[in-house]
Amino acid sequence: MANLEQRLSKSALQLQPQDIFLFNAKANKIPGVINMTVGEPNFSTPDHIKQAAEQAIDSQPLRYTIPEGKPELTQVIADFLASKYQLHYQPESEIVTTIGVTEGVFTTLKSILEPGDEVLLPSPCFTIYEPDIRLNQGVPVIIDTSKTDFRLDPQVLQQTLAAHPQAKAIILNYPNNPTGVTYTREQLQPLVDILQQYDIFVISDEIYSELSYTTKHVSMAQLLPQQTILLNGLSKSHAMTGWRVGYICGPQKIMQHILHVHELVTTSISAPSQYAAQEALAHGLDDTLPMKADYQKRRDVLLQGLTQLGFKVTKPQGAFYMFAQIAPQLNQDDRQLAQELLAQEKLALLPGSFFGVGGAGYVRFSYAASMTAIEGALDRLHDYINKVS
Repeated sequence: MANLEQRLSKSALQLQPQDIFLFNAKANKIPGVINMTVGEPNFSTPDHIKQAAEQAIDSQPLRYTIPEGKPELTQVIADFLASKYQLHYQPESEIVTTIGVTEGVFTTLKSILEPGDEVLLPSPCFTIYEPDIRLNQGVPVIIDTSKTDFRLDPQVLQQTLAAHPQAKAIILNYPNNPTGVTYTREQLQPLVDILQQYDIFVISDEIYSELSYTTKHVSMAQLLPQQTILLNGLSKSHAMTGWRVGYICGPQKIMQHILHVHELVTTSISAPSQYAAQEALAHGLDDTLPMKADYQKRRDVLLQGLTQLGFKVTKPQGAFYMFAQIAPQLNQDDRQLAQELLAQEKLALLPGSFFGVGGAGYVRFSYAASMTAIEGALDRLHDYINKVS
């Protein structure tokens, strides 16, 4: 009998299961676990958004829409981006709705990469970027940011581009997962000055743009519009992870081709989700504010607690993650430490090394969890430290 597995594409065969999914699944099988791994708001989707979806289900035929999304939805996306971030996209030709930013990343890379194309990837970073690059036959060029406060240093970017002048793209994500770091306009401008000297796509994942605590979010698309492919969505801003609504924006000459790839990935995203998203962006501009205020309270409690326990933490400026350097008295192997905490204390944290180069020796906490969970996590961590010290 033929071994058809070996006839799969080499790119698919080389893919490994996502460590985050495996670890989270293991954690969720443990009764009484406190799970601080998941980047998912513990808030409910606002009622007016759910009601809009319910009304659409009851009264609309809910058939296929055009691949880029309902015209009413792409219009409110354009209006939202103009109002919030001074970005100006044509809704009929420069916006494509996607099954979350996850599809947006894949579709964008599929649209631009040829075999062997290099993609610059500041690290630590969200875990899908590197395998997505490889699956699309690209070559990741990892830039370790751990020595520059987890921001891409302009001098390092210049040196990297000098060594890789034909790089096809760079992926930026800010506010950042896993570190919570973001950029001010003054910090972005030197990067822009360098990137505009090269024919390079800037793939800017700004899914946490509404969760910027210390400064108003500035989009790379505002500073470098002709080179930027903007990715965003409603999962984090409106607690709509399960609705799977994202969008890609960029110059029309680029987006017309991205649309053609998107059409083959999915005919169109879920119609009820589109009605929900339309309501969220048209009438829920401030829905994020109470969640954001609560996240800041949780962040401050977690920061104080971890600092008292000996972890070195830079105060996150956005998103809802804390990337903590392991206290010196503990096992510095982040993967082993995470396994020990799970087994002994029923506390689930993600090893920093899951997020790539520069992450070893750290653990990531998600403070999208409740305040009760955060306080419980600190108690269990304290108990563990007392046992091993």
